[in-house]
Amino acid sequence: MLKRFFLITLILFAHFLTYSQPKKPIGIEDIWLKGTFRPEIPQGFAWMKNDSYYTELVSDNTIQRVIQFDAKNGKEVKTIFSSSELTTQYQLNIEEYFFSPDETMLLVASATEPIYRRSSKSIFYLINLTTKKATPLSSSEKIAYPTFSPDGKKIAYVKNNDLYFTSVSDGKETRITFTGMINKIINGSTDWVYEEEFEITKAFSWSEDSKKIAFLTFDESDVKEYNMQLWDGLYPTDYRFKYPKAGEKNSELSVSCYFTEENKTKEIFSGKGKDLYIPRLQWTKNPSVVSFIRMNRLQNHMEILHADVFTGKINTGYEEKSDTYIEINDNLTYLADNNHFVLTSEKSGYRHIYLYNLEGKEVRQITSGNWEVEKLSGIDEATQKIYYTSTEASPLERQFYVIGFDGKNKKQLSSGKGTHDIEMSSNKNFYLDIFSTISTPHITSIFNKSGKEVRPVTQNKELIQKMSSFSIIEPEFFQFKSANGDSFDGWMIKPKEISTGKKLPVMFYVYGGPGFQTVKNEWMGPNYYWFQALAAKGYIIVSVDPRGCGGRGTAIKKITQKSLGKYETEDLIASAKYISGLNYVDANRIGIFGWSYGGYLSSLAMTLGADYFKTGIAVAPVTNWRFYDTIYTERYLGLPQENPEGYDKYSPLSHTAKLKGNYLLVHGTADDNVHVQNSMMMTDALVNSNKQFELFYYTNKNHGIYGGYTRFHLYKKMSDFIEKNL
Repeated sequence: MLKRFFLITLILFAHFLTYSQPKKPIGIEDIWLKGTFRPEIPQGFAWMKNDSYYTELVSDNTIQRVIQFDAKNGKEVKTIFSSSELTTQYQLNIEEYFFSPDETMLLVASATEPIYRRSSKSIFYLINLTTKKATPLSSSEKIAYPTFSPDGKKIAYVKNNDLYFTSVSDGKETRITFTGMINKIINGSTDWVYEEEFEITKAFSWSEDSKKIAFLTFDESDVKEYNMQLWDGLYPTDYRFKYPKAGEKNSELSVSCYFTEENKTKEIFSGKGKDLYIPRLQWTKNPSVVSFIRMNRLQNHMEILHADVFTGKINTGYEEKSDTYIEINDNLTYLADNNHFVLTSEKSGYRHIYLYNLEGKEVRQITSGNWEVEKLSGIDEATQKIYYTSTEASPLERQFYVIGFDGKNKKQLSSGKGTHDIEMSSNKNFYLDIFSTISTPHITSIFNKSGKEVRPVTQNKELIQKMSSFSIIEPEFFQFKSANGDSFDGWMIKPKEISTGKKLPVMFYVYGGPGFQTVKNEWMGPNYYWFQALAAKGYIIVSVDPRGCGGRGTAIKKITQKSLGKYETEDLIASAKYISGLNYVDANRIGIFGWSYGGYLSSLAMTLGADYFKTGIAVAPVTNWRFYDTIYTERYLGLPQENPEGYDKYSPLSHTAKLKGNYLLVHGTADDNVHVQNSMMMTDALVNSNKQFELFYYTNKNHGIYGGYTRFHLYKKMSDFIEKNL
């Protein structure tokens, strides 16, 4: 804890220097071209089986090393593998690595090719750590999600929409499925909408006895295609992929089990014709019983089902219904006693931890209160303790706690106001704490299970020192109440010109999507420096979380149900009214910027809130929820056939005639997520309303709009637009 104290002292001293000496302003070049503020982060951090040790990937010129460290003192123990040791012809660029269960072999990813936001495929090499021999899996073809069986004798993976496994001893490849076909059948991995909205890409799981693989099959034959043109030659290329828009047909699913010893596959559950979702699949501790979650299309009815793969019998282990929707997470954990599981649920109005038996009976609610559990970080069955992060200290923070299975002896392990992201070791004796605040980049340290710091990993001291030489202003958190009595949290970066008595312009930053927070004591990345650059030019930067945000319970988060955009826009207007009433604010110079959902809200602010917002920037916005995908959109709005008003009343397309101010619309033409169709239709609606605006498209760029000079170009364009129009 003493080390953390000295580091915080360094940060405070850096902030003191910022205020006490003239500093140079941050330029867009510093952020996006020069890499001036590039943070130090642990590369390839992984806990070892003996959790007194961990590994990191360290690169030195052309040599890459996987190094073992002692968790207790941070000293280097040995180099487990170096790319220079390879005795084969393969020249590997180690992009990711995984140990076999006994840690005698290493699985290394190279030549990785991204597919969508979370999916990718790579050439994988199996490296014998004794002989240093590298063997490519699947004849050097690119594969996805290779996973060791628990006994380490097999590796399962997905290739060309089919599921395979390879024997580690002789390299023999066995094909499990034969139906995979692009834009038709997917075995063992997920379709686009599951990847994006349920945050799942791998759709197979090994049983505890290593003899079975449960997997999902997606039949997307009847899902409509989206055609995205890539401008890459004399004639553009058509890229077609299955994308179910709201109200349209989804993939049909089935759950199957492959028996490795018998080389046979058995269907366990068919969702054909049932219009349902299976967002999670895993085995219980019983190697005969697989668990999967079934949800209805509106996502307000969830069941955890337990299927015996031999008898085919399916029992309901848990059932939950909601008037709104139920969110899926990765907090479901089966205990080794083979009779209980732990999960989190929002059924009390706040997300809390529950203990259930396999028959579906609640044993007890373990945590309670008007705060939320965010993530289960670990469960130690030997000591009957659960480790988790929560908002108990503040909805703006994430602190780390431990509690008994009986709900007693709760203890906060983390210290320091801010956000703690935790990676626990396998035996729960240590954890990596990734800590940040709104003004402090990530600091990572190893702690023991009692909460005592044992070793700093990356501290970003160099970056913090570098930041002290630039004009950086500490954001201030604030609260206010709207005219109807709703309370809001926000943060503000105040330029030094405030002290001169001048009235200054304001630029709002918004996201505002369901369950999200921009107002959080957590590092926000490169945008932090851009906001500082704007503040150095005399702009006040403000962010306020509207109703619908996370961290404060379901009453606030789920109020936007069936009417996305309504409450958020009302709250942005209320925020603008509050800010405009401050004696250092120029009420006639208030602007707003947002990306994705934030672009949607900034577009509504510029139309429905046109009397309050003079200038707005919308990057990759949704302009009508009819254009967006089934899982996300229907979760909050229901089906467009049943709630047409919810889709159209707060669509920016319906309000373009109200635009008064300066509006910049930006989109990437290869955005597979929020299709450029949204901005095309917005352009059409604005022209039909005889409204002038500015428009820019980034050719062949996806939802993130990056690559080469792209980010620099975008932020330079937005900065110039703000300076010209606000």
